[in-house]
Amino acid sequence: MLNMAYCKQIGKDRIIISTPEELSQKSKIKLPEPKPEDRESGLILPNGEINWNCPCIGGMASGPCAWQFREAFSCFRQSESENRGMECVEKFAVLQDCMSNYPNLYPKREDDSEEDLNAAIGVNKSDLENAS
Repeated sequence: MLNMAYCKQIGKDRIIISTPEELSQKSKIKLPEPKPEDRESGLILPNGEINWNCPCIGGMASGPCAWQFREAFSCFRQSESENRGMECVEKFAVLQDCMSNYPNLYPKREDDSEEDLNAAIGVNKSDLENAS
């Protein structure tokens, strides 16, 4: 066992070897308090913008259908109509079409039929046909 601590730089990486004694001691490093504006606060940031880095989105804001997802979700978020999101049906149809092109990345859940998904967002079949 190595009883000597050392640091070695290899390219951009720094490799630090510590002794068991060093590792058992409490760290003396004080981290600065995070600034309130740097804290991510869930899906909606304090300024009202969508936090596209929120893990609650499940990676939908990146990947091959990221643009379509952002368009559809932004539309739904900004919707003020009585039937919230009805003006976004076409954008969600584009997203759904994109996702169907990547079944390995966006697998269809066995318990979700297309009708169930559309009903969940308040869209009926005639709305989708009229949006095309």
